[in-house]
Formats: sequence, structure tokens, C-alpha cells
Amino acid sequence: MPQATSALQLPLNRAPALVMHIDLNSCFATVEQQARPLLRGRPIAITNRLTKNACVVAASYEAKVKGVKVGMTFGAAKVLAPDIIMIETDPPKYHHVYQILVNIMRSYSPNIVMKSIDEGIIDFSGTREAVNKRPLTVIGYEIKHRLKEEVGPWMKCNIGIAPNRFLAKTAASLHKPDGLDIIDHSNLRKILSKLKLTDLTGVAERNQARLNACGIYTPLQFLNAPADLLKRHVFQSVCGEDWYKRLRGYEVDDFESSVKTVGRQFVLDDMQPSEETLRSRLAYLCETTAIKLRYKDLCARGIYIYLLYASGDAWYERRMFKSTFFSNAEVYRRATLLFNRRPRGDWVRMMAVSCYGLEPSNMAQVSLLDEVNREVWLTETVDQINSQFGEFTVTYASSLKAKSVVSQKIPFGSTRYFELLLNRA
Repeated sequence: MPQATSALQLPLNRAPALVMHIDLNSCFATVEQQARPLLRGRPIAITNRLTKNACVVAASYEAKVKGVKVGMTFGAAKVLAPDIIMIETDPPKYHHVYQILVNIMRSYSPNIVMKSIDEGIIDFSGTREAVNKRPLTVIGYEIKHRLKEEVGPWMKCNIGIAPNRFLAKTAASLHKPDGLDIIDHSNLRKILSKLKLTDLTGVAERNQARLNACGIYTPLQFLNAPADLLKRHVFQSVCGEDWYKRLRGYEVDDFESSVKTVGRQFVLDDMQPSEETLRSRLAYLCETTAIKLRYKDLCARGIYIYLLYASGDAWYERRMFKSTFFSNAEVYRRATLLFNRRPRGDWVRMMAVSCYGLEPSNMAQVSLLDEVNREVWLTETVDQINSQFGEFTVTYASSLKAKSVVSQKIPFGSTRYFELLLNRA
């Protein structure tokens, strides 16, 4: 076992910094300010729906200075910034900027990964000599210039350069807005000495408490902690070894994590929704959740329903089924089984539907049962029609009334579903 021991006693990674992290500053708010010059320099917040129950999903730097944060309600944001301007999301604008950013990144290296719709990574490892030999700082400033040229002069981005993805993202957060920083073995300790534990991506309150319980209160102490301490006592798993390597500049995050759940949620547009309204919204959420499932080539065994009431009380229920499901009708049928058990007597303010127990799709497999094959063929045919002639050309009557209200908003997280929206735009 000597090899295993020595592998956990690593020096700082002295390899060249060839990973670039690009983060569009307050992306959705900045895009709106770029599109509407009168909003520039003013505090604005982006929300999915202009209702008192909706939350801020993005804020301009002018709003952030006044304390407005993502997740705040409309009312809370107005208290902090009475002059704040609330704007409903406009996805086509963000689609357009996303496409431009991807095209710019691909022009420098084929190795790009979009982490979200406003963050991306260019990995120059293995392509440096063949594709681009210029210093990465020069390329970084050129990307900033191209964003201003191809999108508009109000667009800004943070760029971080480092030997691995974690440190590149850390570097991109050092000087917002519009910064460009490098972290490598020569300045790693100096930079970490100026940060708090919660400044590190992946260290929120829970992990901070774990570290504090073992006498680790600063990023430098985190860096200096032995791998065995992190593995056995702090994280009590192999995650401790990953953190040991990650902090030293070694790559451990160059993988795509598996999808655990697929779902959608909606803040009700009606303060006193009728039973018909609730079921229409539920049908739409189930239909779009099923579309996401199939786009990811997945099927599910479990369904989860969550409701938030006007009183602040929440109710949820989940159930695993013996058979997998993927079609719009089956997601809606199983969700309805749970929805019918909900507590009555209060107004529903928010509803969510999620599928879990995910498995690779079995739609390509021909079944011995004709009814199973008919469901697959019908679903594939409807998907093809909607793909060719437009979203919801063929749809369920039960969700028709929700179509004009529950419009597609910003898809956070996986960019695979975002690409689906781009293809259908």
C-alpha cells in the first residue's frame, strides 16, 4: 500500500494553468440592461413571474450593493431597494447570448463544457500546441472584447485561469465584475489567505461546520490539512481525498454527474385557484417533466409531489412504482394519484412535480405486449410532430389552459435541456 499513501501526500500542482472558467456577470440582469439602455446603472431584478410570491432569480450589481439576493421575494427586495425595477424573464434573449458565448469559446478550443447557461469552461490541455499558443491571459481579454463586440458594450464577464476547474472558478470570483485572475502554485497560498471558507465553491454552512468541528477555520488550514483527516474525520468519505487534491490544483471534477431527479415547479398565478386551475397546472408540469425525461433518454420509477400553501405549510408525498414510465400520460396519471391525497382547506401557492428512481430509457426495446409498444410509438410520433411543427402542436386538452400562463422560463442546472429549448426556439 505504499503507493496509496504517497498518492495522498501531494505537493501543489506545478502544471501550467490551462483551464479557463468564464462567468457572465449577473447574466440575465446584465442582458436586460444591454437590451434596454434606460436600465443601465439602475438596480434591477429578474423574476420568473411578476407576482408577490415569485422570487428574484437574478439581480444587477446595482441591486446587489443594496442587499438584494437571489431567492428573495418581490416584497423583500423592495424593502431593501425601493427603487428596484422588477422584470419578468425573457428567455429568447438569454438563448441568444448563450449561443454567442458557446461559439466564442469553441473558436479557441474544442474542449469546452457549459456548466450552466451563464458559465463555461475551456480546457486547453492537449490542444495548446495545435490550436492556440498565445498566453491564456491574452485569450481571456480577447474573449471579453468579443463579448462586447458581439453582444454589446454593457456585457461583462469574470475569467479565472488555473490548473484545474475548481481553482479556475475560484479565480473567476476574485474581482467581480469583469475581473481576470490566475491561480497557480506560485500564488495559491497567498490568495487562499485572503478568503473565507464559504468563499470556496462547495463549502456552504454544512461543510463549514464539518471543517470547524475538526479545527479548520480558514482556507489555508483547509489546504494544509492531511488527506487522512479530511477523509476519515471531516467528510467521512472519499470526498475528503477529492478535496485534498482539488485544493492543490489536481483535477477531480472533470466528469458529468448523473441525473438524480427531473422535474418542474410553478408559483401559482391565481391567489385562490380553483380545482380546475390546479389540475390544469399540474397537467402542464407533468407534460413538460415527461418531455425532459425523454430528452435525457431516461425513464423513472418514482414520482414526487410538493405543494406550498398560503399559510406557509408544505405538503409532499412520493411513491415508487414497480414499472418504469416515460410518457406524458403516465407521468400525469401517477402524479394525480398522489395529488388526490393532498390536504384541502387552504390555497395552494406553489406546486412541484419531480421524477426520481431514474434509469436509462427502454423506449428502443420492443415489448412482447402490444399496449406497451403502442404507448412507445404514440409518444415518439407526438414528439416528432412537436419537434417539426413547434412545441405543443399536439398536446393534452387538460393542460391547454396552462399553456398561456406557465410559459417556459430559465432552465437552471443541466444545459442538455437548455439545448432542447434552443432547438425548439
